[in-house]
Amino acid sequence: MSMRPTRRQSIPVRIGSVTVGGPAPVVVQSMTNTDTADIESTTQQIKALARAGSELVRVTVNTDEAAAAVPHVRDRLARMGIHVPIVGDFHFNGHKLLKAHPACAEALAKYRINPGNVGRGSKRDPQFAEMIEVAIRNDKPVRIGVNWGSLDQDLLTRLMDENSKSADPMDARDVTREALVVSALESAKRAEELGLGSDHIVISCKVSGVQDLISVYRNLAKRCDYALHLGLTEAGMGSKGIVASTAGMAVLLQEGIGDTIRVSLTPEPNGDRTTEVIVAQEILQTMGLRSFMPMVVACPGCGRTTSTYFQELAQKIQSHIRHQMPEWRKQFVGVEDMTVAVMGCVVNGPGESKHANIGISLPGTGERPVAPVYVDGEKGPTLKGEHIAEEFQSLVEEYIAKTYARRETA
Repeated sequence: MSMRPTRRQSIPVRIGSVTVGGPAPVVVQSMTNTDTADIESTTQQIKALARAGSELVRVTVNTDEAAAAVPHVRDRLARMGIHVPIVGDFHFNGHKLLKAHPACAEALAKYRINPGNVGRGSKRDPQFAEMIEVAIRNDKPVRIGVNWGSLDQDLLTRLMDENSKSADPMDARDVTREALVVSALESAKRAEELGLGSDHIVISCKVSGVQDLISVYRNLAKRCDYALHLGLTEAGMGSKGIVASTAGMAVLLQEGIGDTIRVSLTPEPNGDRTTEVIVAQEILQTMGLRSFMPMVVACPGCGRTTSTYFQELAQKIQSHIRHQMPEWRKQFVGVEDMTVAVMGCVVNGPGESKHANIGISLPGTGERPVAPVYVDGEKGPTLKGEHIAEEFQSLVEEYIAKTYARRETA
């Protein structure tokens, strides 16, 4: 019996070659941090993100130069055989850029519009309408992306005033949460009035607090059936960002809320942008929602594994699998569902290795490096000596070739 949570039924949206919402699996996306006008660096980063597994990649479109670069980036990627849908992120001047650069409007697979940044006062509605009309002409979906840090202040003031006159006023934080939801839903309704189909709308309400995220998206999910993009904005760096994003999104995903996710990590200086893609995949995979690559089960180590041998072996195997996975995915059907165990001593090692598709069990610190391998629950060869890691990698490769069907090539 499947233990996966029941997904909220949302309206499916087609974004290039990717479907978001409906019965489609939760989609992983990311965003570049390059200057989009720099065609080469932007192309290379999109390539890296796509190779890591990002199924949608968003780019900043904030200047004429950035807008002009988008079609060239799309074309360079196509020549490399990379067809990941590119999403344009617009703030403040999107109505002007989309109108001035029709090739950009055509090249993008989706537009992201922030209702808080499309214009103030009398400018807001016509500038929002301009962007929606471009989307309709080009048959492009739109993400209406509300953000806690750039909330429509006119709307917030209106709701605060209404709340102050209420017989049972809400807390100011609750009013702000409500303003996020209202901004998204009113903007989506306006887009539909302008002629954009509900199957061309994704909405999001991004906040930086875990409890705020959970509260806002539960509310949002009850009040609409649009596809929802899920993520904790400004999540932070390193373990803080990973833990906060996981804590918030895991609760909602378990409740069936969320059709596409992003883990918005602040990278270390000159750090690898693909980390956020890997974390998003690991959230979905550890929850049993999707499979992206073989799971490596490894014990945390204890007094029986005080040497570095076990840690080094686990690291080598994990790195080898991640490096090889793009090629394995092209060649073999179902390899992402495989489980590999790398265990450090005899306490749980043999048992965990038997539960995995293929596993290796080391004897612990101070013992000779003699490691039995288990294949589909049965004891296989025993590896010895200085090249256990390389030999085990070869056994994994052999297991994949023997076990998983090869994909048919065109």
